[in-house]
Amino acid sequence: MTLPPTTSANPTPPAPAGGVGTSARRGHFSVLTASDRITLGLMVGIPTFLVVLFVLLPTVASVALSFTDWNGIGGLEDINFVGFKNYSDLFFLYPPFWPAVLHNITWLVFFLVIATPLGMFLAVLLDKNIRGTRFYQSALYLPVVLSLALIGFIWGQLMYASEEGLINNLLGKTEPGNTIYWMGDPSINLWAVLVAASWRHVGYVMVLYLAGLKSVDPALREAAAIDGASERQTFFRVVFPVMRPINIVILVITVIESLRAFDIAFIINKGLNGLELLSTLVTNNIVGETSRLGFGSAIAVVLLVVSVGPIIFYLVRALREENR
Repeated sequence: MTLPPTTSANPTPPAPAGGVGTSARRGHFSVLTASDRITLGLMVGIPTFLVVLFVLLPTVASVALSFTDWNGIGGLEDINFVGFKNYSDLFFLYPPFWPAVLHNITWLVFFLVIATPLGMFLAVLLDKNIRGTRFYQSALYLPVVLSLALIGFIWGQLMYASEEGLINNLLGKTEPGNTIYWMGDPSINLWAVLVAASWRHVGYVMVLYLAGLKSVDPALREAAAIDGASERQTFFRVVFPVMRPINIVILVITVIESLRAFDIAFIINKGLNGLELLSTLVTNNIVGETSRLGFGSAIAVVLLVVSVGPIIFYLVRALREENR
């Protein structure tokens, strides 16, 4: 008697047609089609190309040109390497440099001490859902959507004008010899521009803090009220520490805004007469009457190095929080 052939308890399934199963087991299987790969390549490649072309290459070129005395005229053969001479002249022989550094620091302190706390205060008030809060939010946020160049025009031509300006008319200072030259007096130019710049910055800070306040758990405030904490104590000891990520973001934004301040100062008087900033010195040296591309690039590199610090600080803090 012939016995039937034995069969395995775990028969091997036949391989799918086309070898797809084998490819999947080998790690070569992909759900992306050829058109998907092309689309993905374009989505990644085009932005990368633009960043390299308009950000990285100009940055590298500025660093390289900062070691030359090129004035922007002629070809590459006219570029002479001068080493650190531009930086030495910048730190020790260029009169506007240190006043510009002081003005940038003043800009930062003014934003940190006055503009940012004022924006936070307005956010706390609007968070109480007072009557007309939507109107106030829109009115205070309106300057944020305007460019700093337009804000400079509004304040320089409409608010600070010597005879037709709103402020001088309110103060009764429109008569010749009695006029306050807000944009012509080097002793008050910077402060007048800081008020105009804060008009925009306050609205920006207000919106960020208002979003942070809306995300705070109401149970925390209720618990603080039950413990007998006043409204002020609840904010500074409970709500404000909870908004630590928002505080860090606003701090970094404030520092960067202060360092890159340019538009409003340049549109008012080209960053001169008491409004010298690092950014305006770069422009005035590169595209001014006497073009000094190499020297202007050295100022730009200094500004870049100073600006990278807050960015690195924020990225390090963000990565630490993510790892936690």
